Amino acid sequence: MIDTHAHLDACAVSPDEAIARAGAAGVEKILAVGSGVESCRFALDLARANVGVYAILGIHPHQAGEATASDLEAVEELLSDPRAVAVGETGLDYYRDYAPRDRQAPLFAEHRALAARLGKAIVVHTRAADDDTLAALSDVPESLAVVLHCFSSPGMLPDALERRYYISFAGNVTYPGAGDLRRAAAFVPDDRLLAETDSPYLAPQPVRGRPNEPANVVDVVSTLADARGEASEELGRRIAENAARAFALP
Repeated sequence: MIDTHAHLDACAVSPDEAIARAGAAGVEKILAVGSGVESCRFALDLARANVGVYAILGIHPHQAGEATASDLEAVEELLSDPRAVAVGETGLDYYRDYAPRDRQAPLFAEHRALAARLGKAIVVHTRAADDDTLAALSDVPESLAVVLHCFSSPGMLPDALERRYYISFAGNVTYPGAGDLRRAAAFVPDDRLLAETDSPYLAPQPVRGRPNEPANVVDVVSTLADARGEASEELGRRIAENAARAFALP
C-alpha cells in the first residue's frame, strides 16, 4: 500500500516514527511533499534516507506571494535527484486566497513548464478554482502524468477523466457528509485511482479530530473499496500499481 501525499515535516510525530508506524500498518511507500525550498530539502533528505520514501517538490500556491525566481531555481535543482518523482504540489487556491491570484497563476505556469522539462508528474492543488485550473492544465503534454491531489471537486471529474488525469482521494472521502466524493470515486477507472492522507491534515473518520499520518491511508483505501464494491486489499494493490506508473516508481 502507498500514501501518495504526506507532509512529513508537519506531522505531530517525528518523520521516523510516522514512517515506522506506516510500515507497521502495511504502508510500504510514502510520497513526502515539500512546500517551499526548505521543506523540499527536508522531504528530499527523507527520501534519500528511507528506501520506501520518495519526494514531491514544489512551492505551494499559498506561498505564491513570497516565491522568487531563485526559489524556483533551487526547487528545480532538487528535482534533478532521482528520489524526487514529481513537481508539486502546485495549482490555484481561490478559497483561502492566502496569496494574490495574479501571483498564483504564473507560479503554476512555472511548475507546469518545469514538469514538462523534467518529464516528471505534476501534483495539482485546486480549491474553488475548477475552471481556471482545467484551463491552465490544457497546456500540459499528454505524456505527462497529472495528479489531482486531495480530490474534492466532483464537477471536474468528467474533464479530468477525459484527459486521463489521476484522481487522488484523501481522508475527507471518509466523512459522513462526503457522499458526493464517494460517488465520484466509484466512477474513476481502475487505472486512474490514487489514495493519500495529506498528513497531517484531513484525518479519516475513525481518527477524525487528531493529527493525520501516513498509516491512516488504510482507512481511505477501505472507504474507497466500499464505495466501489471491491476488496480493500486488492484495491490497495491496484492503487500502488497506479502510483508506480504515475510517478515512475521502482
